[in-house]
Amino acid sequence: AYSAIAHMGFMLLGLFSGWSSGNWLNRTDAYSASLFYMVVYTAMTLGSFGMLLFLSHAGFDCENLDDLKGLNRRHPWYAFLMMVIMFSLAGIPPTAGFYAKLAVFQAAVAADHVWLAVAAVLLSLVGAFYYLRVVKLMYFDDPVETTPVRQPRGTQVVMSLNGLFLLVFGILPQSLMALCVVAVSRL
Repeated sequence: AYSAIAHMGFMLLGLFSGWSSGNWLNRTDAYSASLFYMVVYTAMTLGSFGMLLFLSHAGFDCENLDDLKGLNRRHPWYAFLMMVIMFSLAGIPPTAGFYAKLAVFQAAVAADHVWLAVAAVLLSLVGAFYYLRVVKLMYFDDPVETTPVRQPRGTQVVMSLNGLFLLVFGILPQSLMALCVVAVSRL
């Protein structure tokens, strides 16, 4: 719940920056940054909850964070995909979450809300601790159970596409951002 509130705060920072900007170009950039953030946040949320749902259907207990201990030893590919999702939620390059946060921070600075951008960066660092804890549990803690996780190929494809989306639009965000600019400019 706290994570969703924080991410909506970043999205609202972009909207506020656009609303308070006197420059039309800055306003379009800020609203586009917020839309980009919403699209990326949707992908990150679907990926994280989808992964937990798929793992629970495979018999992997996913009720507590500690249940993810040693996921890398039980299913390295799912651990890697979950790591990509967690890195994106934390805003670590080269993921789409990094670029989404960067675009919102740039919009805030362009609207002369430097103090808000600095506060958002500092709060991002605090939030990153929680996401990186999940990665630590998956890669550096011993699993409670050692039975390999088995899933149908379709599940792996769907989750892989989500991870690919987060990586591709982190490395090459221009096309998705251009779509967001077009969508915003038509409003």
